[in-house]
Amino acid sequence: MTNFASRLGPHTLRGRLSLVALTTAALLMAILTVVFNVVMDRHLQHQADAELRNRAEAVATTIDTGGARARVLETVNDQLLDTNVWVYADGRLLEKPPSAAADSTMSLAAGRLAAHTSQGCATVSGDPPARLCALPVKGAHAATVVTALSLGPYQSSADTLLAGSLVLDGVMLLCTYVLTRLSVGRALRPVQTMTDQATQWSAVASEDRFGATHHPRELARLGSSLDALLDRIRTVLRHEQQLTGELSHELRTPLTRIIIELDWWKARPRSDDETRATHQVIGEAAQSMRAICDTLLNDARERTHERMTVPGTTDIVPVLHRLVEQFDAPEPIKVALDVDAPRMDAAAAPALLERILSPLLANAARYAHSTVTVSARRSAGTVLIDVVDDGPGVPDSFAGELFTPGRRADSGDGHDGAGLGLPLARRLARAVDGDVTFDAVLRPGARFSVSLPAD
Repeated sequence: MTNFASRLGPHTLRGRLSLVALTTAALLMAILTVVFNVVMDRHLQHQADAELRNRAEAVATTIDTGGARARVLETVNDQLLDTNVWVYADGRLLEKPPSAAADSTMSLAAGRLAAHTSQGCATVSGDPPARLCALPVKGAHAATVVTALSLGPYQSSADTLLAGSLVLDGVMLLCTYVLTRLSVGRALRPVQTMTDQATQWSAVASEDRFGATHHPRELARLGSSLDALLDRIRTVLRHEQQLTGELSHELRTPLTRIIIELDWWKARPRSDDETRATHQVIGEAAQSMRAICDTLLNDARERTHERMTVPGTTDIVPVLHRLVEQFDAPEPIKVALDVDAPRMDAAAAPALLERILSPLLANAARYAHSTVTVSARRSAGTVLIDVVDDGPGVPDSFAGELFTPGRRADSGDGHDGAGLGLPLARRLARAVDGDVTFDAVLRPGARFSVSLPAD
């Protein structure tokens, strides 16, 4: 069922987003249309009721209830007032419309309303339906005026409003779909451009990069991801070119030796001893070639495995700012940042730098009393990053085991941790020719220093 739906649905991101927008707009417009028409129906009904009450009040002024019997007075507008009007007094019918039979649906409904001796309205079904309202008349005799009104004009108005709202909904949905496709297409145009550029740059190992400036936040993140991929591709191509050059250089000597031996052997008939000697030389050259290939390929695999995670260089200042801002330190720990230059480049990828510093920050915040300070500075071709806390520090007896995986100074100190963060930070730093060290001199508190090659 899912596969069938996916085959029927749009296959482009623009089409899917347009469909989502159209579906949402359709649902919202359906709800608004229903609410609007319900409100309008009630408004039209209230208008009809108001008209009926006004007519009933006008007729009530012509009823005399002060005599021995209630009676209806004749007026100039008597014919107009008598249209669809029933007058009841003391349980008997005084007056009814000339065209209405006593046993008709309208007359029976009017009698039921008058019997309640209270103000009220009711709708009588028909084609078209009618609305009746009763109005009691105060006086010595209990009199009630019932007026009737055809709901045909009101129903026609309601149908017109419904048709108009449906037409408007259709126009709005069409406009929503068209505008959404245009807007999404325009919004995705930079993504298509970046994709084409990334494809072109990756094919030629170009040094061009997108960067994160002058782009919206989403495109900046995409650009950063593509830059990281391009750096990886460039690293792989560089390793491939280096491996190809090394193989070509190293294999040239044994290949030349094989060719010379074969040319010498074919130059004239050789004895069995000379043929065996030639075979031995060729075999030794082939063994040498295999050893060269194994050595270079194993070295390439190891270097690729290490360096694939650290392509390019990184300005550590924005990475530190982001780490400090996003770090969720427990109360009342405050994390401060101190850098002595607006830009400092190090030979490590942003993701790797974060993986190195995150365990140090977490460890410092875990044991600090109030403050954790992250500082960065340059020093003789090295970028140094210090993470300092004002906690109790590391016991002297445990300082030598800080970077041993799985070891903790006190497993029952109430803090979480498995003793793996510091060893991981040091291993990752050393993968890029850096290091993580602990300053045993600082008291109280603890200082961990990360050194990375400056670029």
